[in-house]
Amino acid sequence: MPPGAEVGFIEVDGGRVRALTAGEPTAPPIVLIHGGGTDNAAISWYRLIEPLGRTHRVIAVDLPGFGGTTGIPPVGGPWEQADLVARTMAAIGVEGAVAVGVSMGGDVALRLALRHPGVVDGLVLIAPCGLVPILRDRFAHGAAWLTTRLPERLLVALGGFTGRFTRSLMRAVVHDIATLPEPVIEEFAREATAPGASLAFVRYNLATIGRGTMLNYAMDEVASITAPTLFLHGEKDPLVPIDGSRRAAALMPDARLVSVPECGHLAHLEAHDRFLSEVIRFLDGIRR
Repeated sequence: MPPGAEVGFIEVDGGRVRALTAGEPTAPPIVLIHGGGTDNAAISWYRLIEPLGRTHRVIAVDLPGFGGTTGIPPVGGPWEQADLVARTMAAIGVEGAVAVGVSMGGDVALRLALRHPGVVDGLVLIAPCGLVPILRDRFAHGAAWLTTRLPERLLVALGGFTGRFTRSLMRAVVHDIATLPEPVIEEFAREATAPGASLAFVRYNLATIGRGTMLNYAMDEVASITAPTLFLHGEKDPLVPIDGSRRAAALMPDARLVSVPECGHLAHLEAHDRFLSEVIRFLDGIRR
């Protein structure tokens, strides 16, 4: 459990969304949206809930199929996930918040701003998905699409098998695994070996990887997002190219990109001090 976090559950869609919270209820709210794979709020935001809770009301949710959220089937694509986040915010009376998302969660935060602009006061997007037309190159994209044609049960089983090699997989995602807190690595490994742990991410991939293009490609839409936006992207990100964040930041009317050197896919964990200082400066600007 992240330092400073309290655990609560929110009744939504007949199930219970787990939320890790911190800060005063009357403080400006921040909604944190974790990434894909077998991530959850406790993993992604292990280092951030306590410091952000000093000035804000922090609400870090587990999306359906991840972490401690129960009773809600994994909803698939970022569009449905964004709608679920909006319903969760409404259920706890949060009318507007800064949405912070990483990777898949960055895709969800983008959709939240596009589909529910009235509830988004600002965006912090960490290596967000949804901003590249294909995965790396045509060959890699075609291979990924062919993989999604396999039966869902087999894809989940494959996810469970690869989960046994979590530490090796994480070395391929970050620039230097030594920058990650050991509890984060251990929790990733525990989540990865849980029965059916990869189902939610499998459904996200099924919803977003098309035959020749990414179905969640949002570059043509981002210019309509007027909320202040901060992109943070590791310059050595091996999963999501930084060019997508760079192009989106240039198209959006109130956005800027912070590129983090010697950093991979998880800038909020790998470069925590730099990330926190940039986010606090961004949040202070919104409050002013």
